[in-house]
Amino acid sequence: MARTGRPRGFDRDAALDAAMHLFWEHGYEPTTLNLLKEAMGGISPTSFYAAFGSKEALFREVVERYRVTHGSVTDILRDESLPPREVVETCLRRSVAMQTDVSHPIGCLVTQAATNCGPENQFAADVLSAERRANFEAIFKQVERDIASGHTPPDTDAHAVATFFSTFMVGIAASARDGASREELERAVSLAMASWSVSLPTEQ
Repeated sequence: MARTGRPRGFDRDAALDAAMHLFWEHGYEPTTLNLLKEAMGGISPTSFYAAFGSKEALFREVVERYRVTHGSVTDILRDESLPPREVVETCLRRSVAMQTDVSHPIGCLVTQAATNCGPENQFAADVLSAERRANFEAIFKQVERDIASGHTPPDTDAHAVATFFSTFMVGIAASARDGASREELERAVSLAMASWSVSLPTEQ
């Protein structure tokens, strides 16, 4: 008899975590429904759709779960109680630690889970792009705050500085996936932070 409901003892949170690891490791498009069902304990298609609605809806939920768990390393970017330079450096170092942790897929789900999607799955790229853009905006506000406090020259190009650190943060994922160690990436963070005091005037 075909199963029509969720199996007894179905753990929705554990299923979300399993899906998160698959999307994180393989990306949205290569992660098939069969892979998802198997990772969730071999549930039936009916059980899957009853629990999550669709693969797209599941992905959106997974991104939110990632954001409040592993991805929470970027939450400090919204902290205005600490000096801006400390905020950005702490975020980068926490990102390095998280992205090189072998207890889960290496790298960053927000950076790498939609790099291989076709046009029909553009929504996945858009979801992750919005997350990265939010982090950029948070860095930008920290740089502006540092300029306003007088610790960074007033003619500094805040947008360029934020772009630099946002790009560096995204690049951590690729380097970690390519085998860069935590120690190597920590040293790179130190070099990146040395540029904080370098004034890049805005274009006239």
